[in-house]
Amino acid sequence: MSKKTLGIHHITAIVGHPQENIDFYAGVLGLRLVKQTVNFDDPGTYHLYFGDEGGKPGTIITFFPWANAYQGIIGDGQVGSTSYAVPTGALPFWEDRLTSLNIAFEKVTCFDEKVLNFNDPHGLKLSLVEREAGEKNQRTFSGVTPDVAIKGFGGAVLLSANPEKTAELLATMGLEKIAEEGEYTRYRAIADIGNIVDLKMTTGGAGRMGVGTVHHIAWRAIDDSDQLDWKEYIESNGFGVTPVQDRNYFNAIYFREYGEILFEIATDPPGFAHDESQETMGDKLMLPEQYEEYRAQLEKQLIPIQVRELK
Repeated sequence: MSKKTLGIHHITAIVGHPQENIDFYAGVLGLRLVKQTVNFDDPGTYHLYFGDEGGKPGTIITFFPWANAYQGIIGDGQVGSTSYAVPTGALPFWEDRLTSLNIAFEKVTCFDEKVLNFNDPHGLKLSLVEREAGEKNQRTFSGVTPDVAIKGFGGAVLLSANPEKTAELLATMGLEKIAEEGEYTRYRAIADIGNIVDLKMTTGGAGRMGVGTVHHIAWRAIDDSDQLDWKEYIESNGFGVTPVQDRNYFNAIYFREYGEILFEIATDPPGFAHDESQETMGDKLMLPEQYEEYRAQLEKQLIPIQVRELK
């Protein structure tokens, strides 16, 4: 049996104050808060999901916001940076926007693409790159319109403690090696968004989990049946894989690859509109059934948040 993942489903990171998180990803980047819920393993902490207007796989970045938590260290065993794809011709808009908001950035060329690199308020490394592929995001918010809006993930940079083994796994998962540049090897999955991964082929010291670091990267499974096939396939390649975890908006399995990066394989369905309408996604706190009886207690415990446009 051989398999090919479509690409990145979502990326989950640890950040600081939840309102600062929302102000940046919604207010600055123009993404939609598609779901506000809680960490199913730590319900006193939000789990916030941001993506395109429809909340499609390949566009979703999620956060565990821990106000006043310690700062992490980006290093081996983590996603080093996350890139977003914007329409061709949109980078000048983003240069002007970041400049006007006093957000420092650098312009670089990577694999013959012009890229804007910058950090979010909590230290996560981000970049913007123009890509033809992928549907336009139809969201208009906070001065960001569909002709320049983030479509979804461009991809991610993987920092591995064992790059050769991570490279073998990426090939096993059906990503195609397409280029090399300096210390990096570029791989491509078959989807048109969230499909590019750059693997750093040298090591640089272990990362430490905390604010400003990525917790895990999730890859796409078409449905539950496909996910079970992935579980069997990954296990047959020598990895220990968790049982299927019900995350309400997708089912998930997890394993840590030999380079120490935590990988997840998540199902595309059921998506984010099955417990609230497409129009109202993200408007209120949604709790899984097991925590609904504690709603009043949790709402008192969680820091109040709101989505607001830049003024």
